[in-house]
Amino acid sequence: MTNHWKALADLAPTLVYQRGSAVYWQGDTADRLYYLQKGRVKIYMTSENGAEKTLRIQKAGGVFGEAAFFDGRPRVSSARVLEKSEIVAVSREALTAHIQKHPEFAFTLMQALSETVRLLSAQVDSMAFLQADRRIARFLSETAREGESHLFCTDEELGARVGASRVTVNRTLQKFARQGWIRTGYREIQVLCPSELEDFSFS
Repeated sequence: MTNHWKALADLAPTLVYQRGSAVYWQGDTADRLYYLQKGRVKIYMTSENGAEKTLRIQKAGGVFGEAAFFDGRPRVSSARVLEKSEIVAVSREALTAHIQKHPEFAFTLMQALSETVRLLSAQVDSMAFLQADRRIARFLSETAREGESHLFCTDEELGARVGASRVTVNRTLQKFARQGWIRTGYREIQVLCPSELEDFSFS
């Protein structure tokens, strides 16, 4: 799918965002689809009392901001740059013209939307039915199976992704490390045994 996304780089100028910069805010009008050429972007929601829930970390080579872009409603999430990033902001008009020339691109967009729905559904299921340590185990095992066995994040960032406190995350990671399932370092986690983590998440 990445090769399809590269075509978006020709539809708009590449913008450079510094670490900590906001790409868009929850509640903004959704008039752009974003292609991340380089860097990482956190997609998250904010509650009325200011608490954050990370939905996903977008890596280079993919798109974000696609859901609200198509239904025309205000954005339900915010996007913040985690490191210096290069982003292409594609307008609805430019994307429509591209699809008219390349109808097969519409299927690529449908795949992206379905993956987003699957991700959010899995998060809802996890939050509703799993204890915090099981949620952490499932997140780590699924991330490893998707090819990311080496994660770079703080306990607080991981907690925001799975709906757990920093203290709970720290305690759980120590437990997993003692089991030999992971190896931890400063702001990093290496998944060693995804199968054991997966089994634990379903126990």
